[in-house]
Amino acid sequence: MQLPDLKKWSVWFVTGSQHLYGEETLQQVDEHSAKIADTFNTSKHIPVQVIFKPVVKTPEEIFNLINAANNDSNCIGIITWMHTFSPAKMWINGLKILRKPMLHLHTQFNRDIPWSSIDMDFMNLNQSAHGDREFGFIMSRMRMNRKVVAGHWQDPEVQKKINIWARAAAGWQDWQGARFCRFGDNMRQVAVTEGDKVEAEIKFGYSVNTYGIGDLVAVINKVKTSAIDELIALYNKEYKLAPSLKKGGRQYESLRDAAKIEIGMRNFLEAGSFKGYTDTFEDLHGMKQLPGIASQRLMAEGYGFGGEGDWKTSALVRAMKVMGSGLPGGNSFMEDYTYHFEPKNNLVLGSHMLEICPSIAGDKPSCEIHPLGIGGKEDPVRLVFSAKAGPALNASIVDMGNRFRLLVNEVEAVKPVKALPKLPVARVLWKPMPDMVTGCSAWILAGGAHHTCYSQNLSAEGLQDFAEMAGIEFVLIGKNTNLYQFKNELRWNDASFK
Repeated sequence: MQLPDLKKWSVWFVTGSQHLYGEETLQQVDEHSAKIADTFNTSKHIPVQVIFKPVVKTPEEIFNLINAANNDSNCIGIITWMHTFSPAKMWINGLKILRKPMLHLHTQFNRDIPWSSIDMDFMNLNQSAHGDREFGFIMSRMRMNRKVVAGHWQDPEVQKKINIWARAAAGWQDWQGARFCRFGDNMRQVAVTEGDKVEAEIKFGYSVNTYGIGDLVAVINKVKTSAIDELIALYNKEYKLAPSLKKGGRQYESLRDAAKIEIGMRNFLEAGSFKGYTDTFEDLHGMKQLPGIASQRLMAEGYGFGGEGDWKTSALVRAMKVMGSGLPGGNSFMEDYTYHFEPKNNLVLGSHMLEICPSIAGDKPSCEIHPLGIGGKEDPVRLVFSAKAGPALNASIVDMGNRFRLLVNEVEAVKPVKALPKLPVARVLWKPMPDMVTGCSAWILAGGAHHTCYSQNLSAEGLQDFAEMAGIEFVLIGKNTNLYQFKNELRWNDASFK
């Protein structure tokens, strides 16, 4: 599955005014709005199309435009701006039916006040300083989630914030009607990977269903030898193969088995139009090995993945991959595995048994085979590498019973302080923000899962935008987190969602 081209999607640039100002003023509003929309549409900072819509001046025009946006499958959101003063009661019926994310741009066409020539005609035309406040009130009164971006439209920082929101809107759009497959069930007796799939479909728009391992094995068994040969050649080209996995090596057949599993899984997912999947080492009947390299490569293509039946993380991995489409760096299924408590150099070693996406690799992955020790199957093939150093984050969606919570911890990835010659899995070392003790304590206090999506190219701001589009709780653990305030935030959130 290829990640979508974000340019196939659009956001509509919608400007509000009213007939009070006369046709000449309204024509200027239209011209100014068209220029702003065109600038955004060609901006290197904004990944989607920005489509200008003629200024709306009446309740009927507003309602009809929003209804059209709702029904346009390529429209993933609207940007609103009140160039003049647009009485907010005109917007009520339109806003009541809005189903797309909204960004409220608080700007004005001119950057500077024309000190020597400013008159009342200029003031009547350029009224966004209070027109946007009128519009902001009605959305707050209606308790509507939206992003507010303030600043001059030509400022690159303003355009970068629009980029962050547009990417979140793309991830949200991709979830609508998406299908996620579970091969087998949840890892038995595990709590945090469970959740309410019916509520998730209502809240998020995607469906999650389980398929028997036998259904998958039947597809795997139909894979042709020629297809396996082609994939083995690709493995040889893209990775450093361990000697035992090369043709003639004692474990070459295991590599062929792994390739056969990858092809079969891809065929199954494509046939069902799935955007992600889960598996678990407790449900492998009929399979020779747990999918290792298969899951890694499928993730690199854009599929979501969650281990041990963790469908919430699989869906989140997919959304974050869409949000990061075209950006340097990658997004991967991840797990906090073990700690390094060296004084003044506390670190988390993140990894999983097999399934870390090579999109986050800092060097060319090595294709290796090692015993797994659990699952009772043959030794699985996997890609081994260390991730790039640099700023990153971990994100997790957890089911709190009465709501979903999106929890984010900003981290700083570092190069391994020493070689790891006996660790046969992909891995990343990071320092949690604001520090190890606070970061880990806050994560546990918030009920964060041990599975996450690790991102090198997304920001906490973008995930907050995403959470607000979904109407779910967002909790951030960052450089300014204080445990006293953090506990209060969790208490306030509990009260807010009751």
